[in-house]
Amino acid sequence: MATTTTTFFDGITAVTDLPVENKKVFVRVDFNVPLEDGKITDDSRIREALPTIKHLLEREARVILASHLGRPKPGNTEGLSLEPVGARLAELLSAEVHLPDDCIGDAPKKVINDLRTGQICLLENLRFHPEEEKDDPDFSKALRDLADVYVDDAFGAVHRAHASVHGVARMFPERGAGFLLQKEIDALGKLLTTPDKPYVAVLGGAKVSDKILVIEALLEKISTLVIGGAMANTFLAAKGVNVQASKVEGDKLSLARTLLEKAESRKIDVLLPVDVVVGKSLTDSEGTVVSANEIPEGFMALDVGPKSVELFGKSFATAKTIFWNGPMGLFEKAAFAKGTFGVAREIADSPAFTVVGGGDSAAAVHAAKDGIAEKMKHISTGGGASLELIEGKKLPGIEALRR
Repeated sequence: MATTTTTFFDGITAVTDLPVENKKVFVRVDFNVPLEDGKITDDSRIREALPTIKHLLEREARVILASHLGRPKPGNTEGLSLEPVGARLAELLSAEVHLPDDCIGDAPKKVINDLRTGQICLLENLRFHPEEEKDDPDFSKALRDLADVYVDDAFGAVHRAHASVHGVARMFPERGAGFLLQKEIDALGKLLTTPDKPYVAVLGGAKVSDKILVIEALLEKISTLVIGGAMANTFLAAKGVNVQASKVEGDKLSLARTLLEKAESRKIDVLLPVDVVVGKSLTDSEGTVVSANEIPEGFMALDVGPKSVELFGKSFATAKTIFWNGPMGLFEKAAFAKGTFGVAREIADSPAFTVVGGGDSAAAVHAAKDGIAEKMKHISTGGGASLELIEGKKLPGIEALRR
């Protein structure tokens, strides 16, 4: 295809339509993988980039990969080299991956000029240079000098106006989107343009304040709003429920009431937890299921209960579109994971077009196991980016690709 399939992203060239043969191709990937004692604990972000990398290698391009890793402090780069990523990528591709000691200057230029067919250059961590996050023009120019063609395949970074996704992209006459970015654009574009109804949005996580703009935008399109996680406590409290020691944003109670009224005026069903799993602290190893209206004094809601999962599931069964962002509770703890995993299972079993909005939601879906992740139609690789798209914002990295 010459451009993406949604009008929302018209004017972006697909990697298949870029002239990459025998060219040096700069590919912005998202290899910001979790590390523990210098070892990668989840390589899914590397695997997601493989189709684009393989395509470029098959077309005899000289592939230059660029990514950030973590948040290095000025002058302190220990433990954040991309060396483990390069080693894992070499294993997955059965190819040589060369890692120069910097991402700009003579070191990467020499490696790139010496690349042979089937070899890859993985630049060192972009954020070792503070200029990356400042979208510095000189740093962008130094990256531009490394290649002939630009490809962005890092959806998880396109909402940031950083040099490698924004400043440098605009400097390349030949620029476009890799397969992963195209997939994200197509899936999320459906939610923005013509979502099939009934459209159910499932929002969780800790704070209402993090989701205000998302809720406002969704109320223009959805049929049902499901709210879980700690943010549900604020909505329950806004309706007069005593949630006891549960986390509540006291300064957002009025806003929560306004959002509920707005939903009611638009005949949008809002589903809140009817039962919750409570504990006395975040470190409890066991939880107790109680009615959402009868939380004992000194206890806090840390997950949604089984009746809530059943209630939410009824809306999923008849939905044609579902968007989920934010866990239903403290799913990292086994005692408070059943609600999130149960909701994941119900969404996966729905015949709807299901989109999981990255971040903790994606982590929860994978943690739920039982093949649930495979049943989802799309799991986004960018939590922040997917939310900003749903809010209707223009993302710097995507805008920079547009012709």
